[in-house]
Amino acid sequence: MIPIACKRLAEVDFPIATVSRHSAREKSIRHGHPSTLHLWWARRPLAACRAILLGLLLPDPADPLCPPEFKLKVPDARRSLWQVVTSFGPYIAVWYLMYLSLSVSYLLTLALSLVAAGFLIRIFIILHDCGHGSFFSSQKANNFLGSICGVVSLTPYFQWRHNHAIHHATSGDLDRRATWDVPLTYTVKEYLALPSWKKALYRAYRHPIGLFVIAPILLFIVAQRFPSPGVGRRELWSVHFTNLAVLASLMVLGYFGGFGKVILVQLPITILAGTIGIWLFYVQHQFEDTYWEHCPDWNFATAALRGSSYFKLPRLLRWFTGNIGLHHIHHLSSRIPNYALQKCHDENPEFQQVNTITLLTSLKCVSLRLWDEETQKLVGFKHLKRQPA
Repeated sequence: MIPIACKRLAEVDFPIATVSRHSAREKSIRHGHPSTLHLWWARRPLAACRAILLGLLLPDPADPLCPPEFKLKVPDARRSLWQVVTSFGPYIAVWYLMYLSLSVSYLLTLALSLVAAGFLIRIFIILHDCGHGSFFSSQKANNFLGSICGVVSLTPYFQWRHNHAIHHATSGDLDRRATWDVPLTYTVKEYLALPSWKKALYRAYRHPIGLFVIAPILLFIVAQRFPSPGVGRRELWSVHFTNLAVLASLMVLGYFGGFGKVILVQLPITILAGTIGIWLFYVQHQFEDTYWEHCPDWNFATAALRGSSYFKLPRLLRWFTGNIGLHHIHHLSSRIPNYALQKCHDENPEFQQVNTITLLTSLKCVSLRLWDEETQKLVGFKHLKRQPA
């Protein structure tokens, strides 16, 4: 129960500018939107109504009377800053060690690249939390740090934030699958209806080499250099800013350290981090008993708890990956900081009764390529042999 004397969120903080932007965007929708049902009697922006109602229901996390479960969502500035220090500092140090190791052995350089990739993933998790507004209380601070993380990880921050928000809003929805989402998943019926050349292309795309070797290179080195279809001006400028900042960094490092050496250091880090990142994302949504449903029956909470796995990792890997393995909780409430996810999981038994995947069982997910609407399971291509001709 929330005490009556506890202040509500709307009393102390309300994102008027953000809600206004969503309301203006909603106003331009003329057909198929719920707000058009009562055009003459109640033409009120749904975004504003929902936001103020939620703000009046939720307690102010900074209020002393606020229940503890709501305070889990409040970013801790000291923990966030410490995470920045323990991510960027070691990453720079290992990067420099890799540069020095070039004069010893490139095998040593490659060995160190695995450690550097771990810290780069940790930096990307900071970008991820900034994009959700869960790393700092200030959105300006989130955007500033997120943009810096985007340069380091070769990912335009605002464009990624836009695309990732769509992923959270549509995950598990068969009628709103984004073509740029990795990995794209067809249903069995959709696959069987494809022409032969598209079937071959899909098989190549869903092959482990395609997903975990070629895709990271294409995604982070090539695709992220261009704006996604339908993005706004801020996302477009984010792409240009990131490209210019990456180019400037390469020129400076190359001028002082040699362009060939810089590439020999950075390239394996980027590829390894990209491969691990896509693998993490893959197993958190691509498992046998995952959730896919058509739009009328699709449910956000069900998609979060059934369509996102609990990837149970050893403690060290949980640290490097920012607890992203607790993906079901993250999808249910993306405003919880990564360092509070484990506590949230431990204190709520319902979060422990979900699809759990370990490092060993995650290997079985590689063979799953298609969603079977009849059995409600993700299946492999071998499943097609049992289909009636």
